Amino acid sequence: MAAAETGPDVALREATQRKLRKFERLRGQPVPPGQFWDVVVLTAADGEQEVAYQLQLTRKLQRGELPLGVHYHVFADPTGAKIGNGGSTLCALQHLEEIYGEMWSSFTILLIHSGGYSQRLPNASALGKIFTALPLGDPIYQMLELKLAMYIDFPSHMSPGILVTCADDIELYSVRETDILRFDKPGFTALAHPSDLIIGTTHGVFVLEHSDDSECGDLEYRTCHRFLHKPSVQEMYQASAVRKRNPSPENFASGDLSAQNLHSDIVYTDSLFYMDHNSAKKLLAFYQQLGALTCEIDAYGDFLQALGPGATVAYTRNTANVTREESELVGIREKIFHLLQGMPLNVITLNNSKFCHIGTTQEYLYHFTSDRNLKSELGLFSKAVSIFPGGSECSNETTCVIQSIVESKCSLAPGSVVEYSWLGPDVTVGGNSIISGCHVVSKATVPPSSFLCTLSLKVNGRLVYATMAYGVDDKLKQNVKVLSDLHSLQFCGLEFLACLDLWGLKITEDLFSGNKSSLSLWTARIFPVCPSPNDSVGASLRLLEAVRSRSPFHLTSYELLSIEEMLFYKDVEDMMKWREHLSEEIGLQRCQADV
Repeated sequence: MAAAETGPDVALREATQRKLRKFERLRGQPVPPGQFWDVVVLTAADGEQEVAYQLQLTRKLQRGELPLGVHYHVFADPTGAKIGNGGSTLCALQHLEEIYGEMWSSFTILLIHSGGYSQRLPNASALGKIFTALPLGDPIYQMLELKLAMYIDFPSHMSPGILVTCADDIELYSVRETDILRFDKPGFTALAHPSDLIIGTTHGVFVLEHSDDSECGDLEYRTCHRFLHKPSVQEMYQASAVRKRNPSPENFASGDLSAQNLHSDIVYTDSLFYMDHNSAKKLLAFYQQLGALTCEIDAYGDFLQALGPGATVAYTRNTANVTREESELVGIREKIFHLLQGMPLNVITLNNSKFCHIGTTQEYLYHFTSDRNLKSELGLFSKAVSIFPGGSECSNETTCVIQSIVESKCSLAPGSVVEYSWLGPDVTVGGNSIISGCHVVSKATVPPSSFLCTLSLKVNGRLVYATMAYGVDDKLKQNVKVLSDLHSLQFCGLEFLACLDLWGLKITEDLFSGNKSSLSLWTARIFPVCPSPNDSVGASLRLLEAVRSRSPFHLTSYELLSIEEMLFYKDVEDMMKWREHLSEEIGLQRCQADV
């Protein structure tokens, strides 16, 4: 979500910088009781992701990058069927009960949904969306630190309960000095952001109860009559969810990344929500009685739609927004509806706020390179904790470099992001590209709109490397059920079948890993395994160049893996060592430059 192009909001910038300064003072320090979260929970998709998250949390605590005296946990979803973020919430409640018993009834808890493998932004796939690096801070902020900073004021004005949020979005807001965000009412309380109607079609929308107060401040406490989950524009109007825009359009969120033609009508959309301890206990009792979940539950769509006096059971049968429809889903939804029916949904409307999603390659590139308002309001840098000599060619304003070494004479075109990488002097990076975790010492040319991400792998006891390479607009999640439908998949703008021919690969089921009835770029075994990061990038660039130039580059001599398999074999320790090595080398080169 991008703000209207009316210039940075000064109030947002000042409020955000105050929160960042407050958090900075707590990093590496014990926090006084009541001034910060008692418990911070990250959810993980499986046991392997849980181990990776726990390792990164431990390193952050050792380096003094997080507040101390807080209970940090990572809870993995149970093996078996996918259970969605609603199921993850229920599992987290169970874990908290097992660890703390009745003690957790007095805790303020931050629950960040961090599971999944980020198929739309794969540089976050190996180490997790919540550990996505930002061009901010020294040491570098990742999404975890930003979440903790932006919510810094919440715990001291919160009754015991749980704040539920996601790992791949940013919420900025400002209120008057006399205003306080309080999470102290029974039931559920959600933040609401004024948004364009198009945004409403992909988010939750609040149908607010009528208010006699005609004055619209930065913050209002309202009650919700009914919650709509990803409604159509027509449904928003029919439900009376639509409001007229305040005369200050810069205060509102827009769904158009080019920020053109804002409409006069707005709706209030969701971001995070809080539930008090009694509500959490009610959900936990339901989960314990249920035994095990076998379908995906949405914490927003399935919990919030049951709340408010206008809620009806009809939504439980609407499966239009469900990724996988299991036979048990409607029955579970109905049980949740009857469990929560009649509970209040309180809403805090933040009329000067901004909600940004950073879950796709295009959103990532836009917000880090072109979104001047967000750069100003959040204080994002074009060059963060990096070595970037004056001899390097780039556009400083629209190129983003995060904890990387870019050697003199390396050329970076505008609109690209480089993170955790070391690029030699003979490297040229085309515009609108993402380079992550790459070490390139040889001469190399990265075509425009390319994605490159190198992973360390442990395969049969060997430390090896593979580099994902594709176009930033490629749809890795798109899948077909049979080989004869592969023609509908595209790789860098070319039909995937034609790419396979250029690479000399036979079209068989063995070309794909995992589920043979779900064939996609994510599961295609096309990425070469190599003994060094430099060789890995070189081989994957030749794969890309073959497609762009329509000239053959046969992959038959390589051991090949899919992205799915690369994540299975990922060596988290080695990737962490690479990042630490970069950090040490950057520090050393900085010291030498100061002498």
